[in-house]
Amino acid sequence: MGNVSRPSALAEYDERWREDAACRELGARLFFRPAAGRALDRERTDAAAEEVCALCPVQRDCLRHALEAGEPAGIRGGLTARERRRLRTAEEALSASADRGRSAVRATTVRPA
Repeated sequence: MGNVSRPSALAEYDERWREDAACRELGARLFFRPAAGRALDRERTDAAAEEVCALCPVQRDCLRHALEAGEPAGIRGGLTARERRRLRTAEEALSASADRGRSAVRATTVRPA
């Protein structure tokens, strides 16, 4: 038999968490507002979306998916696109720091002859 394409475990997991999302029936407009408009209106819209996310049973899954997919816009997992970019940058800095730390430990570890 040839290669049979199967959905990955992540793809199956994605479908499960989306079914439980609090925003499932609300539509995208609340979470993907236009950039144009009054700042106060944008803040209110973002706050309303963040409230939905705060009560969502799959908020972490949604945020993880948004970070892994590099979602460029909208409120996902309770964070704005800007907040997700900052979080991603912080995670990358922590990862780089941990890598440097492991390299330093390996370089200073004395191995028996």
